[in-house]
Amino acid sequence: MSVWFITGANRGFGAEIVEKALAAGHQVVATARKPEQITERFPEAGDKLLAVALDVTDEVQAQAATAAAIERFGRIDVLVNNAGRGVLGAVEEISDADVRAVYETNVFGLLNVTRAVAPVLRAQRAGHIVNLSSVGGFVGAQGWGIYASTKFAVEGFSEALATELKPLGVQVTLIEPGYFRTDFLDDSSLHTVESTIDDYADGPAGQMREIATQVNHDQPGDPVKAAQVIVETIDSGMAPLRLQLGADCVAAVEEKLAFVRQELDTWRDVSVSTGFDEPTAA
Repeated sequence: MSVWFITGANRGFGAEIVEKALAAGHQVVATARKPEQITERFPEAGDKLLAVALDVTDEVQAQAATAAAIERFGRIDVLVNNAGRGVLGAVEEISDADVRAVYETNVFGLLNVTRAVAPVLRAQRAGHIVNLSSVGGFVGAQGWGIYASTKFAVEGFSEALATELKPLGVQVTLIEPGYFRTDFLDDSSLHTVESTIDDYADGPAGQMREIATQVNHDQPGDPVKAAQVIVETIDSGMAPLRLQLGADCVAAVEEKLAFVRQELDTWRDVSVSTGFDEPTAA
């Protein structure tokens, strides 16, 4: 039995992971801005579930939620940084305030919670940090540039964190979902810019706004299956650094890897020509 600490646990992927972790016999600290929504969804969980108020952008709340988890269960084994928000629009269209808002949750909020929980895992010399990224954390796409940039940031520091924590017995895994049938494309999770630029309307960014509306609640991925895979993979003790979820994600990652390889090969001679010349032997 492990203790799972899950952010954004009142809906979407977070709630599904809570359900699967409980079903696997784990104890769960489930956090959200409105923890009553968690207890309403899981009325039969009993003392296996601790619902805690947490706005991940509040560092003091992150410390308090961690302390509550330790007081109740004595340890934390798995941290799932799931809380996040989206923003849709061409890069130029998104205001400074909207950019900062999505970074506050997706990047700085995730770091707040990680800094609160990581000392517990280090002291135990055991544990696992699971950061919810996205296919957008590996492949930038039109209309999703700012959102993708937050996930690229998560990918970058998670790679470093994995190396830093490995000698201390702590693992790190990035989850990269494609399109899954959650409420991510609803107004409750996704902000779509209202002040658009005409030049982008008929281009890729404008088309993506239409696509997002059309596919909402018709995405190909099943979040219940994804949550089961996440829990089983972490429980296996053999979790990879990156776990892609969804056929669309796998295809996008494969396409980018092929593109990067082709471009690298094409420009290899130019790239390696920039070093100092070796001194000529006398």
